[in-house]
Amino acid sequence: MKIYQPHNWPQTLEEAITIQESLREQVITEDQIPETISYVAGVDMGFAEEGTISRAAVAVLSFPDLKVVETALAHRPTSFPYIPGFLSFREIPAVLDALAKIQTVPDIILCDGQGIAHPRRLGIASHLGVILDMPTIGVAKSLFIGKHQELPETRGSWQPLIHQGETIGAVLRTRIGVKPLYISSGHKISLTTAIDYVLRCTPKYRLPETTRVADKLASNR
Repeated sequence: MKIYQPHNWPQTLEEAITIQESLREQVITEDQIPETISYVAGVDMGFAEEGTISRAAVAVLSFPDLKVVETALAHRPTSFPYIPGFLSFREIPAVLDALAKIQTVPDIILCDGQGIAHPRRLGIASHLGVILDMPTIGVAKSLFIGKHQELPETRGSWQPLIHQGETIGAVLRTRIGVKPLYISSGHKISLTTAIDYVLRCTPKYRLPETTRVADKLASNR
């Protein structure tokens, strides 16, 4: 993929907040996806040498059969500290390096993290989507912000995730008897469409196949 890598990543928390508040205005939470989805991708992160080296993985799968088409791995020095709510600044530089290595351009990217389910509505999926100008979905394994009603055990059941009176995502059951996932629009995709594609990418396990493949690669498993 041809990637635009921002040159000026923030050095302070104040700079990061300013960037988030600016980019949030560019996030689109309506469907602007291709009519035909042929490829979906997952991105995930790992860290080495006590967190000083970022290791980003991308896995591109065909859709709807979810066969691995291409993977890539990239390493670079970690340039931003671990601060909840600001993980995109720590992770996206390496993710962009990994995406630059792939030849197959995905139609939708599923990110291991939040989309607009974020205090400033700019989690990693939204941040990455705006940079790439591509549809992205936040698929988080744990709750960051918001509240929701009790979720039924049936696969495909979901409840709105509410924060300050706004629906920022959904808590989604992808498999009976396992913990749910926290889904939110990243960029150029609506919440209902995001839920649909997450379920279609999760035929067997709790996590989407995109995430499972990228996670194994990022973790060197």
